[in-house]
Amino acid sequence: MKILVINAGSSSLKYQLYDMTDESVLAKGLVERIGMDSSIVTHKPTGRPDVTEVSEILEHTTAIRKVLALLTDKENGVIESVDEIQAVGHRVVHGGEFFKESALVDAEAKSKIRQLFDLAPLHNPASMLGIKATEANMPGVPQVVVFDTAFHQTMPETAYLYAIPRVLYNKYKVRRYGMHGTSHDFVSKAAADFLGRPLEDLKIITCHIGNGASLTAVDGGKSVDTSMGMTPLEGLMMGTRSGDLDPAIVPYVMNKEELTVNEVNSMLNKHSGLLAISGISSDMREITEGMEKGDAHSKLAFDMYEYRLRKYIGSYAAALNGVDVIVFTAGVGENSVVLRKKVCENLTYLGVELDEELNAVRSGEPRRISSRNSKVEVLVVPTNEELVIARDTNRIVQSLNA
Repeated sequence: MKILVINAGSSSLKYQLYDMTDESVLAKGLVERIGMDSSIVTHKPTGRPDVTEVSEILEHTTAIRKVLALLTDKENGVIESVDEIQAVGHRVVHGGEFFKESALVDAEAKSKIRQLFDLAPLHNPASMLGIKATEANMPGVPQVVVFDTAFHQTMPETAYLYAIPRVLYNKYKVRRYGMHGTSHDFVSKAAADFLGRPLEDLKIITCHIGNGASLTAVDGGKSVDTSMGMTPLEGLMMGTRSGDLDPAIVPYVMNKEELTVNEVNSMLNKHSGLLAISGISSDMREITEGMEKGDAHSKLAFDMYEYRLRKYIGSYAAALNGVDVIVFTAGVGENSVVLRKKVCENLTYLGVELDEELNAVRSGEPRRISSRNSKVEVLVVPTNEELVIARDTNRIVQSLNA
């Protein structure tokens, strides 16, 4: 079965085409600047040169049409006909309490996703645009939605409820949902496979550290706590997000600076984090370079970032009553040798012992970076959220034909 995986943003669309016979990627790409007359399409057929085109793409239906044309192009395509695509899987950020697992797209699923627009105003409406655009271009082809929040639906009330009036949960479902669920799910299972140990027997802390970042406490394969909250803003300090802060800061700053709700929301989501503290960048690579050159603000940003990451690992070790495995993944987690080293050096109380030579190795495969004497396994596991979406889509569509 060939499956097209789509991750639609408000002005962008990422895609990957999988052959599920061997889970190989036939092609992938990105459509940027949707809604403009200078949209950029980057198409990457596996084993062949990339193709970049600039054209007018004013909405997502045209974007999907362009993607399908590239996939079937005589020179740069990887399939002969769109009919070879037997299913489409969509990433959807928020599934609320409606979706505890991936689901087939039907009228009910679309209705529930719309009801969740308020919980993910930047993401769920964009995902719906991708679903509608796929329906317009590929009528009758089954679609599956895979949710970032679904993996965290196993959290107990003690972890997901906030200590605020219960009526706010009952009426508006104000609670912790968590994000990056497909990544935390994938790397926890991959870690168990790498170690050759049953997932059910492991206490794992998964660290998805990218521009957006979150940690999850995984007990026996189930999420029992996670750092992001009702939205992706809570938790760790991130590239441009503040992470945890005293909620009283919000009305205080709004009053002093005469900010609107939208303005303070933008400040906390787009102008905080590494960017705010360093004054240079939201990119950990540039922060590290600045720190190595002696820039004090870059060093402070790095130290704050590492401290908060380490503090969450410690709290999740307590939540799990111990930890067997710590996993680093995503852009920063997979690539920042310096950050992993600093974090592990400050976790010796847990019995963590880093092997610096292994930590310095760069590889696209799962690998151990802890020493033989370490009481906790420390791994770097490349994430693959698109493959999770493809696998779930394949499973659900195959069940329709069973």
